[in-house]
Amino acid sequence: MNVKIAVNRMELEDAFSIRKTVFIEEQNVPAEEEIDQYENDCTHFVLYRDGFPAGAGRFRVVDGYGKVERICVLKEQRQTGAGQAVMNAIEAYAQENGIKKLKLNAQTHAIPFYSKLGYETVSEEFMDAGIPHKTMIKQL
Repeated sequence: MNVKIAVNRMELEDAFSIRKTVFIEEQNVPAEEEIDQYENDCTHFVLYRDGFPAGAGRFRVVDGYGKVERICVLKEQRQTGAGQAVMNAIEAYAQENGIKKLKLNAQTHAIPFYSKLGYETVSEEFMDAGIPHKTMIKQL
């Protein structure tokens, strides 16, 4: 497994392809909500396994904290450590850039995953793209 920051168009397209498969095709998120106005303001991460894209995520700074977004792994690659590898890469990047606090909006089924990584729930449940979420934070 290798997580890379997308530095060229091909790597960015790999990230978008994973997100399309997971969010649009699997979870029925509308395409216009999945690809949004923040794409150019984000650092995009792609996880490659055996040379093929298998996971993705993005990171941006909002009001002095790191916003972790669009974390996804292809169905056949889940439960392999792929999601944790993406999160580890994003957290390392945040620390390298002096970010002390991370925030994410977790789908409720993924809360146990993020909790194991040290994130704490700080909100009530809310709907985003028709999917229940809760906000979580982590101090680095």
